[in-house]
Amino acid sequence: MEALDPPKESTIGELIKIQLKKQSLSMRKLSSLSGMDTATISRIVNGKQEPKLIHLKLFSEYLDLSLDRLIEASGYIVNPVKETGYSHIHQSLGVLLELFGDSSVSDLKATTGRIEQELAKYEVYAQTEEGHGLICREFEAKLAQVNGVGPLIDQLKEMYTLYCAKSASETDQAILGSALLYFILSADIIPDYMFPIGYVDDAMAVYLVLDRLSQRGFPHKL
Repeated sequence: MEALDPPKESTIGELIKIQLKKQSLSMRKLSSLSGMDTATISRIVNGKQEPKLIHLKLFSEYLDLSLDRLIEASGYIVNPVKETGYSHIHQSLGVLLELFGDSSVSDLKATTGRIEQELAKYEVYAQTEEGHGLICREFEAKLAQVNGVGPLIDQLKEMYTLYCAKSASETDQAILGSALLYFILSADIIPDYMFPIGYVDDAMAVYLVLDRLSQRGFPHKL
């Protein structure tokens, strides 16, 4: 029998059902493996409950699905659109906060300002031999450390590819490096151990860098 390949437009419920069938798992068995309540799984699959990031993380881990795809299937937009500006960034981050089920980041403007200060420092550091070496040595290790969890991981991977290719201008190269160093060094305004809200911090840095590159007319699609 040919293996099932879930279409990209699948809803979260369809996606989970297909993967359960593909792996010969029942909801009860998935509950036993993941520690998620069977009733919660059923409500999410049947569209009666919106999943939070902790649920999507478990589905990702036990059903062999990327977290970004699960987030998109849940109806959330994880990729920035071409519209730029702080209002759009804050709106997008507001969606992420809704997904994470946390309202602890109450002042996004202040948090954005602090992250921008960190990015400015890392932009300078990325232009040094030491900073460049750190990115090349540590990015893959950091990905493994977070187990591919978090929003915009695909964008970070693409940024890393472009950074290593050295096809961008010197300025764009430094901007790309600032996001990568922020991710690697974990100088987080919101610590990663505050799962899942800690990942908003890295997402904000990525959004800000993508927005800046877009305004500069960066030729590559991210």
